[in-house]
Amino acid sequence: MEQFKTYALMVGLTLLFIWFGGMIGGRGGMIIAFLIAAGMNFYAYYYSDKQVLKHYHAIPVDHNNAPGLYKIVTRLTNRAGLPMPALYIIPDQQPNAFATGRNYENAAVAVTEGLLNLLDENEVEAVIAHELSHIKHYDMLIGTVAATIAGAISMLANFGMFFGGGDRDRPANPIVMIALMIIMPLAATIIQMTVSRSREFMADEGAARMTGHPEWLQSGLAKLDNYARGIAMHDADPQTAHMFIINPFTGKDFSLQNLFRTHPTTQDRIDRLEQLKY
Repeated sequence: MEQFKTYALMVGLTLLFIWFGGMIGGRGGMIIAFLIAAGMNFYAYYYSDKQVLKHYHAIPVDHNNAPGLYKIVTRLTNRAGLPMPALYIIPDQQPNAFATGRNYENAAVAVTEGLLNLLDENEVEAVIAHELSHIKHYDMLIGTVAATIAGAISMLANFGMFFGGGDRDRPANPIVMIALMIIMPLAATIIQMTVSRSREFMADEGAARMTGHPEWLQSGLAKLDNYARGIAMHDADPQTAHMFIINPFTGKDFSLQNLFRTHPTTQDRIDRLEQLKY
């Protein structure tokens, strides 16, 4: 069911992109948008995981060089009925983690050195459970495709601003085109952020049920949020911020932060976890 939802969202966002391409460039724009969307979805499906791991200089580890981490992940994957993901450590002092990969067999979990240094074993287990919950529900692929399509719609809007819209058979209404070029990128971005926020709540709940201890994740999230405000992540990228358990830009001051937040507030997440104790 989760895999079906993933593909349905991919198709829906792709159709939105193609429709917008048609509004800007008519039939020709629709064809071009289709080809671009097909290429982006293909790349996102097969190569986005490798790209993000390379971007953050993630180092592969196993039971020989990270026995404690490997033991925790083995225990949780057995409990969740998942295959063992590839494990990586990111040489960065901001405490954080993310999961990536297109399916169960090609999944990866990456944690920073800062996270391993900061959290105790129970809190690390809760964070890993959160990332495994993302894997179980195909959240990595959903987030990647949503971010890719949102960026592509913004690109199309910029193209339309310079070259106008419509075609010979159907001239564009300039007022409608201007409105679409403003509204569509905004709508696509809000969809991306909404998807990301809702998935974080689901992964938190999944982690609490996987470990049986919501308080472990509550404690871990509080520590991660507090330290992320004082330590910047090297090479942090807005396009991949939604993948992390804590937004790597937590300490930055953005305008309209609440509207375009990729994560729920940490306090909201802690409050939701509190409800699972009863």
